[in-house]
Amino acid sequence: MEGGGRPSATQAVLLAASTAVTALLYSVYRQKARVARGLEGARRVRLDGDLRAVLLEAPGRCVPYAVIEGVVRSVKETLSSQFVESCKGVVQRLTLQEHKMVWNRTTHLWNDYEKIIHQRTNTTPFDLVPAEDGAGVTVRVMKPLEAAELSLETVYEKFHPSVQSFTDVIGHYISGERPKGIQETEQMLKVGTALTGVGELVLDNATIKLQPPKQGMPYYLSSLDFESLLQKQESSVRFWKILTVVSGFATCAVLFFLLRRQYRHHRERQHLRQMQEEFRQAQERLMNTEGGEVPKNACVVCLSSTKSCVFLECGHVCSCHECYQALPNPKKCPICRQGITRVVPLYNS
Repeated sequence: MEGGGRPSATQAVLLAASTAVTALLYSVYRQKARVARGLEGARRVRLDGDLRAVLLEAPGRCVPYAVIEGVVRSVKETLSSQFVESCKGVVQRLTLQEHKMVWNRTTHLWNDYEKIIHQRTNTTPFDLVPAEDGAGVTVRVMKPLEAAELSLETVYEKFHPSVQSFTDVIGHYISGERPKGIQETEQMLKVGTALTGVGELVLDNATIKLQPPKQGMPYYLSSLDFESLLQKQESSVRFWKILTVVSGFATCAVLFFLLRRQYRHHRERQHLRQMQEEFRQAQERLMNTEGGEVPKNACVVCLSSTKSCVFLECGHVCSCHECYQALPNPKKCPICRQGITRVVPLYNS
């Protein structure tokens, strides 16, 4: 606390930062909870012969947020893996990722650092079809790369370590960066993969389409079944809720600490005013009874009792024992305001 009982700049910044973190975590928790509630309330439809009739009866031939499960099938050509034979898919993602060690000048440690230096994603139109053949119903998946969760299987992964000479090693130590190598990865959404799609289901002429929803809800193309996907979102909600509660308790603890310090400062000032009032009243009584003369060796606080103790370490003899006991904590010398570490009784002969 600064003078006057106001919080210090550090305490004010700490309270503001903890409040801001709590507000941020609460905002994320609210958003995650809204997504989980929307996912729980999504309409589950079956990929069968009745799907077209369901959409014809829906307002605008559209189900704003629907859940549908099916198997991936390419519309025309498929994408072939560059590294694995007979591996066909409809989404292909090629990634080159750099791995290196970076010297941290603060902690004086080498830290792992990863950076994507190149990434290319190829897609081809695909449908969701029933797992059982013969149903004759397909759902065209639109804009798959906009999905918040797009389940891609890693079909190839290889790490190419960097080759370094002695001079390269010395140069890397001087620069603070030590290359480890390049990791090459290929991920694909294979033909025949069971997929759970969550989004807007619409009947456009003769084509049933699954596309990103318009209400701001997330778009999912997940290899998990719907129950597992819902449990995953609920677990995320619980995690952010716990973080929000912990941060809220920390903010309340900081606020309680500052209010407690403020209350103690107020009590000390109130006690000081009470002592000053008692001193004024005692001085008036003394002036009235003794003609305005203060007794020799009188206590500087009450001006009625004699000085009876020595304050250490400052060495002042200025107070009686009763007034010393009445001093607020931490006790300080009334003359020089230095902290009192020890009191020695004074005996007058």
